Amino acid sequence: MKIAIRRMDEEDLDRIMEIEVESFTTPWPKESFLLEITKNQLARYIVAEVDGLVVGYGGIWLVLDEGHITNIAVAKEYRGLGVGKKLIEGLISLCKDGGITAMTLEVRKSNIIAQNLYKSYGFVEAGIRPNYYTDVNEDAIIMWKKIYNRGD
Repeated sequence: MKIAIRRMDEEDLDRIMEIEVESFTTPWPKESFLLEITKNQLARYIVAEVDGLVVGYGGIWLVLDEGHITNIAVAKEYRGLGVGKKLIEGLISLCKDGGITAMTLEVRKSNIIAQNLYKSYGFVEAGIRPNYYTDVNEDAIIMWKKIYNRGD
């Protein structure tokens, strides 16, 4: 299975919403994604495709020298096949290309699979945001990763 990574565009949004709804208890509205990819100068969003079908997506905000991952999701039928890894690699690549020196994210305390994925790419736990996920008052684990660009 070949997984291709490319920039998200407006034509992807209906499929993005299918993945968003099946992945999150409080999904973002379509309008939020539209604003992110058309108006937010700090945002970069990518999709993962298999045979022309969008099977996952990820987003990041590039603020000064830090990248903040906003979301990553993979269609249920494609989980465990390396799509999440390709998305993380794509976001790390965007950061390196943009001169970013560190990345951060929040992840649900209960989402051990995601935490292990992030750890495999060098993210480390740096703190807790109590009750960050208001749908069930679940804590978020804050994770950070240093980015080493050429010359570091």
